[in-house]
Amino acid sequence: MADLGEHGPGDGEQSPGDGAGDKSAVSRAVPLRGRTIAMILVFDVGGPLLAYFLLHVAGLSVVLSLVLSGVFPAFGVAFNGIQYRRLDIFGVLVLAGIVMGSVLGLTTHNARLYLVEGSVPSAVFSAACLVSLRARKPLIYRIALELVGLDTPRGLEIADAWQYPGFRRAFRIITVVWGVGYLIEAGLRMAIAETASTGIALVCSKVAPYVFAVTLAVWTMVYGEREKRRAERAAAAAPAPANSAPSQAPSP
Repeated sequence: MADLGEHGPGDGEQSPGDGAGDKSAVSRAVPLRGRTIAMILVFDVGGPLLAYFLLHVAGLSVVLSLVLSGVFPAFGVAFNGIQYRRLDIFGVLVLAGIVMGSVLGLTTHNARLYLVEGSVPSAVFSAACLVSLRARKPLIYRIALELVGLDTPRGLEIADAWQYPGFRRAFRIITVVWGVGYLIEAGLRMAIAETASTGIALVCSKVAPYVFAVTLAVWTMVYGEREKRRAERAAAAAPAPANSAPSQAPSP
C-alpha cells in the first residue's frame, strides 16, 4: 500500500525465494520512492506552507493565502495523473478536499472552516476502509494490488494468495487498523483547526497525514512479519501430505 504495507500473513505458507528478479525490482523501486518523497516534500508539504506564509506576509488575506497554497498539491495530483495516465483514489480525494475547502473558504471567508474541510479526505478514506469490510475484498487489499500492478509477478502472487484464509484475515485486520487510524487523524486535524492558530493548523494539516501513513505502514510491516513467522511455524509443525511439496503463498 503506498507502501501501505507490503507484508501480511499467509495461512501456513510463505513467499517464494528472493531471486534476481526481486533484486532488480528493488533497484528500480529505490529511485521511484526517492521521486515520490521529493514530490511529497515539494507539492504536498513544503510548497503549500511556503506559499501560504509568503502570500500572507505580502498582504493577502488568510483565506486567500490558504486557497492559493492549494495550487501546489493540485498541481502534484495533476502531474501524477498525466505521468501515469490515471488518477488513483488518493489523488481524487486530495482534489475533492482542495475544491471543497476552496469553495467554502471563498464563500464564507472562514479560515478555520477551510482547514476543517481539509480533513474530509481522511474521513472519507477511513469510512471507505471500514465499509469495504462488508465487501468480498477490503479496500486496502485492492489498493495494494493497484500499487504493485495486477499484471506484475508480485501482483499475480498477491491475487493468487487471496485463496488462503489467513491471508484474507490479515488484510481485513490491516484494513480495520488503517480505517480507525485515519478516523483518529481526521478528528485530530479538526480539533487542531478549531483551537490552534491558522499557521500551526496548516502545518499540522500537511504533516499529520504522512505521520499517520508512516506509522501505520511500519505497524503493517511488523504485523505482517509476525504473522508470517507464525504461519511458517504452523506449516513446519503440520505433517506434509505424501508425494507433495509444501504449499507456498506470499505475504501481502
